[in-house]
Amino acid sequence: MSTVSTVNVNGLRAAARKGFLEWLGATAADVVCLQETRAQRSQLAAEVVEPAGWHVVLEPAATKGRAGVALYSRVEPDAVRVGFGAAEFADAGRYVEADLGRVTVASLYLPSGEVGTPRQEEKERFMAAFLPYLVRRRAEVEAQGRELVVCGDWNIAHREADLKNWRNNRATSGFLPKERAWLSRVFEEAGYVDVVRALFPDEVGPYSWWSYRGRAFDNDAGWRIDYQVATPGLAQRAKAARVERAESHELRWSDHAPVTVDYVPM
Repeated sequence: MSTVSTVNVNGLRAAARKGFLEWLGATAADVVCLQETRAQRSQLAAEVVEPAGWHVVLEPAATKGRAGVALYSRVEPDAVRVGFGAAEFADAGRYVEADLGRVTVASLYLPSGEVGTPRQEEKERFMAAFLPYLVRRRAEVEAQGRELVVCGDWNIAHREADLKNWRNNRATSGFLPKERAWLSRVFEEAGYVDVVRALFPDEVGPYSWWSYRGRAFDNDAGWRIDYQVATPGLAQRAKAARVERAESHELRWSDHAPVTVDYVPM
């Protein structure tokens, strides 16, 4: 494994119609993590769930039309695990991981939240359960001489440099102080590395999500909420990263763009 890409497809059926399959056919990635697939396997065309040259793990949510994560890999996974031990989110379609040689790759769709609603409470319960899992999984994989990268839509902009209009979003879910503090704990207490930020420590962005409303994409008024969060050993092997931003608004097949990282193979 040398190249990993992650993208929230904002509905896999719609993305497949608008350009995802063409992108998949052209990508050099060895592993592609998808979030917000919002589809059962039976609802997807064969070219989506059985594309030539790919092994596909599709983990939809029990609630139809919501969430859903997937992993596309060039080689068949050695093992696949769904969920992270929290009963509330066991069939929520928000986390799946696969062992691929010496690296475990996970696709995460952390709840988006909305201040003052049950959605925000759900997000906070997810965060509270997920951090101990990350601590435990790092210890487990490193004890095995392996590495882990959690790719996906974390739905939190960590720093002011991670969103264009940060001053106007300090009370918005996704940039709340307690959410940002929680992500700091992932990096500082659990010891994971934000791979793209480590490669671009002093840059604004690069953003990975732009609202469909207004001219956010044209003005690059985006958020960086899609991450590859890796154990230190793997993060040190990252040599290049890029956000595959569409050339124009009309060519987008999601409101997110793929975040792709090249690693020195293990």
